[in-house]
Amino acid sequence: MPVRITRLLTAALIGAGISTAALAAATQSLIWRGDVVTANGVVKGVAKAWQSSGHGSVQLQPFNTASGLDAVAGGSADIAGSARPSSGSATDSGLTFTPVAWDGLVLITSPANPVSNLTLQQVHDIYYGKITNWKEVGGNNVPIDVFAVASPGDGVEFSLRKLLFGRGSQPVAAPRLYVNTTQLEQSIELDPRGFGVTALSNVAGNPKIKMLRIDGTAPSVATVASGAYPLFAPLYLVTNPSSPNAAAAQAFVDFTLSDKGASALRAHSLVPYNAGTTLIAMDASRRSRILAEVGAHASAEPTQIAAASRPAVAPSVAVARQAAPATPTLTKVRGAVLTPPPSSLKDVRGEAFTQVVAVDRGSFAKVTSDAYVTHGKLAVAKASEKTPGKINVASKTEAKKRVASVDKKPARAYRVAAGETLYSIARRHGVDVAQIRSWNHLKDNTVRTGQVLRIESR
Repeated sequence: MPVRITRLLTAALIGAGISTAALAAATQSLIWRGDVVTANGVVKGVAKAWQSSGHGSVQLQPFNTASGLDAVAGGSADIAGSARPSSGSATDSGLTFTPVAWDGLVLITSPANPVSNLTLQQVHDIYYGKITNWKEVGGNNVPIDVFAVASPGDGVEFSLRKLLFGRGSQPVAAPRLYVNTTQLEQSIELDPRGFGVTALSNVAGNPKIKMLRIDGTAPSVATVASGAYPLFAPLYLVTNPSSPNAAAAQAFVDFTLSDKGASALRAHSLVPYNAGTTLIAMDASRRSRILAEVGAHASAEPTQIAAASRPAVAPSVAVARQAAPATPTLTKVRGAVLTPPPSSLKDVRGEAFTQVVAVDRGSFAKVTSDAYVTHGKLAVAKASEKTPGKINVASKTEAKKRVASVDKKPARAYRVAAGETLYSIARRHGVDVAQIRSWNHLKDNTVRTGQVLRIESR
């Protein structure tokens, strides 16, 4: 074979090999995990455009910010979604945070609530426990049910607290905590007294949710883009430079920042990060202005931010110092998960309840937090098992007898419905969680659908 032909054939084979390698990289499947805000606003739309452009698929695993960062740091995911920047923790330090979009942090309530506007000071005071009734902000004479997502597990919650208190890990007076904003929004839809924070991209156009104006300015893409709406924050895609899929993950981030990515972001009520030059320029002064208005100042975060990848409550943290001497303090704040984490998140619903003991208005001393988990299916106990709290569903009569024979006080049997927790059952019957545990000899706060509980008469 002539030398020239041999060289041409060799070059063709090498070129084919390079093309095959490039094609394999372009069609590589990626795993994304993180908060539901970034999933709904950023990744779903961008991933669709990414695949339409001939790239590989993106597997979405939305849960919360901490779970995504843990997964990328540990190598079980390629990209994380975060509604907060790096906290400086050991987990975050080895990761690359790239801002890709701007979103509005919106305070929400039920459309049945007559209140439509709050000042920044009022928002601060509601979260801090100084304002506890809607009447104090122009609404009905009913308590404010403050719902929150466990921070710092959720980036939206972290970012709002950073703006209002100068510290994202600041504890707040929230009687009920959730693992992500989706669960919080669902509770707000059902509770006309509810109050909480989520992202504009999550609830824009949702008729079951009312977004509150802040100092007279309604949250919208236009008011976020101009900076007129004061509560805005960047959304980040997070990658691990040492990951085997680092190049493909970075390619997805670059695509998100491209014109095609920007179009997908705008379609989900987001402002592309590079289009927010006004927001970048005003960010520092805006933060200082908000803190001055509410009487707080910035303070350092703990060096370690505890992960909240499982249903959990806020960890013990120090309190951000307040400028005004009359501002109340939080002492002896502690959180504990009383239910062992499940091996699988299928059919599991997590939520948390905070019990306040001997609290005066504006102060929450001795705050304790318990987490409750319910499972969708009831495990059938063997006849030989005598584990308290477990009822053999094959013998309903025997179960009722067991419940009725605990003691002689008037009582009734209550069967746990799907989605109920020990907290919701206690609230329904006007009793304490600790009482139900005592009556039924429960070792923790786990209840299962179909389980029969003994409820004493009040």
